[in-house]
Amino acid sequence: MSALTSSTATPRLRVGFVLARRFTLSAFANFVDMLRLAADEGDRSRPIHCSWRVLSVTPEPVRSSCGIAVTPDEALGDPERFDYIVIVGGLIDEIEHLAPEYAAFLHRAAAARVPLVGVCTGAFILHRAGLMQGYRCCVSWFHHDDFLEQFEGILPVSDQIYVVDRDRLTCSGGASSAHLAAFLIDRHMGRAVAQKSLHIMIIDEAMAADDPQPGLPLELKTHDPLVRRALLILQQSMDAPPGVGAVAERLGVSRRKLERHFAAALGISPAEAFLRVRLSQVRLLLARSTRTIGEIALQTGFCDASHLIRVFRQQMGVTPDTWRNSLGDVLPE
Repeated sequence: MSALTSSTATPRLRVGFVLARRFTLSAFANFVDMLRLAADEGDRSRPIHCSWRVLSVTPEPVRSSCGIAVTPDEALGDPERFDYIVIVGGLIDEIEHLAPEYAAFLHRAAAARVPLVGVCTGAFILHRAGLMQGYRCCVSWFHHDDFLEQFEGILPVSDQIYVVDRDRLTCSGGASSAHLAAFLIDRHMGRAVAQKSLHIMIIDEAMAADDPQPGLPLELKTHDPLVRRALLILQQSMDAPPGVGAVAERLGVSRRKLERHFAAALGISPAEAFLRVRLSQVRLLLARSTRTIGEIALQTGFCDASHLIRVFRQQMGVTPDTWRNSLGDVLPE
């Protein structure tokens, strides 16, 4: 097919983006770059097989949470000119400031049976617009409690990277938006095109929707702000985990007070909770990487491979290698 014929062909995948105020740039960029790489041969970026447009009520640039602004391409208009409408959220505090014209546009898209995609906190925006009743939706583990606070009686999915429920697709944001985009590219253009795009972005392979999100184990979810801050401190220092006393000192409370909060919120001690977080990260690295046990031990704060093996066997009943092999190891050598 000639370049002229290609450039005038109807794209097989047409996506319209709505960016919330202070949206997450990485989530948007990962999604767009997957489309860009799928749209042409190689990485020449011609929008032949895919097209994408940023839609807005006004022509004013939309500023992301990191400060970089994106200029819209066109007005909202008719949603039926797209195969998907993707709304990219960001900071929680900005969700309620979305102009009412966007909600009306999303309702028009839903009425026309144009699938709606919520990226990052885009799921919050779709729920707030009344467009997620009866649908499952994915939110980041980091925003799990925020979602419960805003939407009573709705349990979000926070242990998968994305969820596809009929004509509603939602993902946790960040790198997961590339995998959701890969799913759409696979659906419309084939697996080979999706894999090519992932490989150019230095992503080994597409993750399935039910692959787990990295983050806190769901049994450690809590509304207690002190406990949440303590767990966040641990996550930020995984390779050199601070002791319970050091965490309490950083939080400006006594060790005893921190222990009381953990007991009330989670029914376990801070030390046990911290160990669960580290072992959760160990399991994630075992499942998703070819790192050695020694390398994983160093990344998760264990003294060495033998220390990790001993603790892992005590908690899981098997060694890390046995656990990894039980997954049906398909990781590259």
